[in-house]
Amino acid sequence: MIKKTLLSPEKINTQIVKWLTDYAINAKSKGFVIGISGGVDSAVTSTLCAQTGMEVLCVEMPIHQAPSHVSRAQEHIKQLKDRFPNVKSAASDLTPVFEAFKKVVPEHEDTAKMNLSLANTRARLRMSTLYYYAGIHGLLVAGTGNKVEDFGVGFYTKYGDGGVDLSPIADLLKSDVYALGEFLKIPNSILVAAPTDGLFGDDRSDEDQLGASYDELEWAMLQDELGKTTSEFQGREKEVFATYKRLNTANQHKMNPIPVCVLDKK
Repeated sequence: MIKKTLLSPEKINTQIVKWLTDYAINAKSKGFVIGISGGVDSAVTSTLCAQTGMEVLCVEMPIHQAPSHVSRAQEHIKQLKDRFPNVKSAASDLTPVFEAFKKVVPEHEDTAKMNLSLANTRARLRMSTLYYYAGIHGLLVAGTGNKVEDFGVGFYTKYGDGGVDLSPIADLLKSDVYALGEFLKIPNSILVAAPTDGLFGDDRSDEDQLGASYDELEWAMLQDELGKTTSEFQGREKEVFATYKRLNTANQHKMNPIPVCVLDKK
């Protein structure tokens, strides 16, 4: 079931760094700002941006963040600043902002819906913070979403981590991101950590939320592209494919353009 990467990390690296450089020059931007979470996607994205030689600002934005997430983020930022003189860092503790927000919105009897809405609020506060830094420094907000998240299961927050100027790794499967992370020598603590969005203030992983691992979802995404249906599988494969199709269908509103009511002008 597991699909291993077939792409060359060195080739991927060269292509993305050139693409980033060309895009920033054409946009008349000085460089990039990236939110650093302590995860592999933000670590790889920031390292790719750093290789452009342009200004790169890595921003920590903790909101009741687990200490392990904070330590991994700080380890990566230190390593990146040691390797690249064009990298700078900033930190904005958004916990007080988040707590202030909670005080001015009503609680809801459906705690699951309320907690999900608050989790998405964390991502949207971070998006606003990144655009503040981008605005004052003349930078582009670089997204950190990969292909499975952005175009497979829609595992991101609309106008949160989905609110970016450009997406350098959105054509890479998660296995490609890990292979590239090894090639780029990002900290091993990040490479071995279980992927998590860290939006709920607990230790739940992405797999806990999605109901399948990224390797399984990559497999399901490929089967879907081949036109397969749920009835063609058995056991765990059937369960994973059904999970993928459910998430893909439910999150089309994130992946498709915003609907516009086009008026009949006749």
